[in-house]
Amino acid sequence: MDPTRDAVLKALGQVIDPELRRPVTELDMVRDVEIHDGVVSLTIVLTVAGCPLRNSFEEQVERALATVAGVTGVELSFDVMTPEERQALTTKLRGGAPERDGVVRLPADCRVIAVASGKGGVGKSSLTANLAVALSGLGHRVGVLDADIYGHSIPHILGIHQKPVAVDQLIVPPVKGDLKLMSIGFFLDENEPVMWRGPMLHRALEQFLTDVHWGDIDVLVVDMPPGTGDISISLGQLLPRAEVIVVTTPQKLAQDVASRAASMALKTNMRLLGVVENMSGDVFGSGGGEALASDLGVPLLGTVPLDPVLREQGDLGEPVVAARPDAPSAQAIAAIAQQVESLRRETGGIVKSLPLVG
Repeated sequence: MDPTRDAVLKALGQVIDPELRRPVTELDMVRDVEIHDGVVSLTIVLTVAGCPLRNSFEEQVERALATVAGVTGVELSFDVMTPEERQALTTKLRGGAPERDGVVRLPADCRVIAVASGKGGVGKSSLTANLAVALSGLGHRVGVLDADIYGHSIPHILGIHQKPVAVDQLIVPPVKGDLKLMSIGFFLDENEPVMWRGPMLHRALEQFLTDVHWGDIDVLVVDMPPGTGDISISLGQLLPRAEVIVVTTPQKLAQDVASRAASMALKTNMRLLGVVENMSGDVFGSGGGEALASDLGVPLLGTVPLDPVLREQGDLGEPVVAARPDAPSAQAIAAIAQQVESLRRETGGIVKSLPLVG
């Protein structure tokens, strides 16, 4: 006996769009379901032609329909959404909100954790990427915003090279595992420099927060640019309830510079979560992070040793926390993630109107 159409559609509810992270049936992506002699033929309409994740759909559909009694085979084809279908999908993903209404929308329970430093070269981006992986390992749905516009390196560290997908005016971020990532690096050719002034940077960050479909993430980890310039100020305005982790190396000079980043965070109404000392050990010394935390009146979240494995895994695009969890740096960052988890702030959605920028 042939399986029923209802049974087939119920099974297809287990097929999740790899980027949008919602069932294809919920997103109205399933077309032309026919059943003959146990063979189910159907079409999945993709948001764009040449979707690089077709293999995921094929594997998921075969796995889902294999559980339906009476199914003897699957014939899966693909098509592309019409402009009207893409518009309907965009409206659904926005929850009915109008396009480009200038509002930052993150889920009500979403924490924003900004990783900041006073200067470059302290390992902030490596810590950001690995902290995001560690938080994901704790069961969180994590988004990563690479806001270090001039020094964007998170895509390489995480090994995410897939381009974002645009669905009308909505940007769907690339996904690896359970991480979603948005970076200016996705829109540049290889190692092309970013040569923008402040207003353009602000608009780019605004778009990353208003036009990117972050979905149901519960943590957004932001790799802040070093220093206290235009980008940092803009992020403080756009995400005023963010929690800031200040990264420093052990030297006294690095502490002094990092304290400026902490001061900027407070002046933009962010909350200081704590300090991380990076590159601790014989080469640069130790204790600077503890001294800075004491000066700022916040906890020392952890000390990450100067570990060549962390650098090697970053160069390979396989974060040390996932690839080498036994490494000293991985264990230290995992412990920091536990500390961040224990310092969870009370929730309350981030829905903020943005100022107009000329």
